[in-house]
Amino acid sequence: MTARTDRDTEAGAAVTARTPTTAPGDAGTAPRPVLRVRGVTKRFGGASALTDVDLDLYPGEVHALMGMNGAGKSTLVQILSGVHQADSGTVEVDGHTQHGLTVRRARRLGIASVPQRRELAMGLTVAENVLLGDLPTRRGAVRWRKLKSEAEQALSGLGIDIDGERTAGSLTVAEQTMVEVAREVRRGGRILILDEPTACLGAEAAQRIRRLVRTLRDEGVAVVYISHYIDEVMAVADRLTVLRDGVVVHSAPAAELDPDALVRAMVGRDVVSRRSERPAPRDGVGLAVRSLSDGRAVRGLDVQVRRGEIVAVLGPAGDAQSRLFDLLSGRRRPDTGELLVDGSPVPFGRVRASLAGGLRCVTGDRRALGLVPALSLDENLMLAGDRLARRRLHRRGELARRARPLRRSYGVVSLAGNPPVSALSGGNQQKVLLAKWLQTEPAACFLEDPTNGVDIAAMADIHALLDGLAARGTAVLLASSSAEEVMRLADRVVVVRAGRVVAEHDVTAITRDELVATALGGRPQ
Repeated sequence: MTARTDRDTEAGAAVTARTPTTAPGDAGTAPRPVLRVRGVTKRFGGASALTDVDLDLYPGEVHALMGMNGAGKSTLVQILSGVHQADSGTVEVDGHTQHGLTVRRARRLGIASVPQRRELAMGLTVAENVLLGDLPTRRGAVRWRKLKSEAEQALSGLGIDIDGERTAGSLTVAEQTMVEVAREVRRGGRILILDEPTACLGAEAAQRIRRLVRTLRDEGVAVVYISHYIDEVMAVADRLTVLRDGVVVHSAPAAELDPDALVRAMVGRDVVSRRSERPAPRDGVGLAVRSLSDGRAVRGLDVQVRRGEIVAVLGPAGDAQSRLFDLLSGRRRPDTGELLVDGSPVPFGRVRASLAGGLRCVTGDRRALGLVPALSLDENLMLAGDRLARRRLHRRGELARRARPLRRSYGVVSLAGNPPVSALSGGNQQKVLLAKWLQTEPAACFLEDPTNGVDIAAMADIHALLDGLAARGTAVLLASSSAEEVMRLADRVVVVRAGRVVAEHDVTAITRDELVATALGGRPQ
């Protein structure tokens, strides 16, 4: 878990306290958009990614761009950023039509983007990153005092309190996001696109990002905000535009929509992910972790998961649950501990031994550790199964035939026939990752943030897949950054804090607020 489980309470307060800015500019004066999109259409091969899209961005306004994975949000952002050119339609900045917009030209016009995957130079200091590409020099030498002063000014001007001497690699994810924002604003960014800026953050860190977004709005920046967290969007957005299948289906002030209506606009129907009725867990223990310790991060962790049971490990961001993937998969050897799958010991520190023992560990970082971006969708789907079966060669037609049932059963959708997996939406990438490992019929499975960065419909699909996995008798250990997901999926929850187990509950015997309070060391409100 991360502490972002306070999201609902905070969002409600933020909606009440927010000053609406639906009419930027002086009273009685019609606001003028800083960026206007009209009739933009984009096709890739024979597939249409965007069709006749209109969008207006105003200074001093947070404009949420909403839609399911694959709805066209990324394509629209790439057109605004100059990565792709529209097949038809216009993009205007300050009333001037921009023909052949490139990345460099977009930057000169003040269009900046902070992607979900951070792009800092991790070995450089915060100050060096803020001024990267514009270091103050004299006679070929960097003026370090001036660099530090200008970086501090850029950070403090946005209310960011981060020491400029720290290296970027030592920052938290939230701090890295703030530094990227400060860099883009200093470069002249006045149209700022934030893609999932609070993904995988705890409540306190996410709140810092939202405060920064409001500061940007108050400074007159036009903010495009992309997030799958409905309550978060309702808390920070002044205006919403919803894309579905590449078409704008709704665009209006945020106050005109409630969360349920927003979901219906995104999906085209109501989406409900309710706790399912699964068969009772079986008697045998499918996965056992005993006396697991790894420095200060994990201290004497004991967890048992029966066959057909889902047990969640929940704790503040960066606590013991965040170390489990490396330890259970064999990527890292702990100080002490014992791991058993179906009663048989599995040695730590050896990935092959973990796989041979019947344990499948699915990472929460699909880009870096889960998928091979340059390989095709089908190649990624079959990669684990083929390696375990020691199948080294395959024919392309045969690969497609074997992958087709997996695409169908896991609901993987692509515009092209068999594109690189990197071209898929986040939700479809996550389904490929799950299918890659779960189709190998594991005895036990560890899942780290299985719905990270996916939309609400994909989340419901993945929840149903995990219900089916447990129903087939697999022991499932879950580490999730969402208390709601734990309450939806788990039979039991083990709560950790400061590396130690502080509580264990049957989820039917505890409320969400009680669970959050236990994890954070407070009392339920």
